[in-house]
Amino acid sequence: MRVVAGSAKGRPLKSVPGMGTRPTTDKVKEAIFSMIGPYFDGGAVLDLFAGTGGLGIEALSRGMKRAVFIDMEPKSIDTIKANLKSTGFEADAEIYRNDAGRAIKALEKRKAIFDLVFLDPPYRMKNGDALMMEMAARGLLGADALIVLEYESSYSYPEEVSGFRHLRTAKYGETAVSIYEYNRTEEPADEPGKEGTTHEN
Repeated sequence: MRVVAGSAKGRPLKSVPGMGTRPTTDKVKEAIFSMIGPYFDGGAVLDLFAGTGGLGIEALSRGMKRAVFIDMEPKSIDTIKANLKSTGFEADAEIYRNDAGRAIKALEKRKAIFDLVFLDPPYRMKNGDALMMEMAARGLLGADALIVLEYESSYSYPEEVSGFRHLRTAKYGETAVSIYEYNRTEEPADEPGKEGTTHEN
């Protein structure tokens, strides 16, 4: 794996040891960014289920100003730290070890707002749309924020997700990617959160 384009183009990225993660291939990564960018003029990105951190790092390389990386696995946290160091983005990133649900609640407490969100949960999880709606309800999404949802191509998410406009779905072998745009005029009701997070930065 490597950074495909931008200021850190060509820098190699480490994989998470073992078989527990499924990193997005360079081919799929390049296709994703051709759909949503390909370059950015600032903004904040959230890489949930970050794994190697490859998607969030690619966004930083292509112009995003800051990134937050979330993952539950200690090996993933170590890999993200190493990849941020090798690409020179340590100062632009925060890393948290937590599950997605608790992380979303903690980010709400910090009044974090994101312009781009990568959702690449394990294929056994089919709750990407629910996570999108929860992030909207908790005020984590900026106007016209983009959500990139990656999942198993044999599964289908609905095109109509409350509060979001479906832009595109593409399939690459066993991987499918759906792009949604947040529509603030359909913002769901707020649901305050109460749980904290463990900071691993």
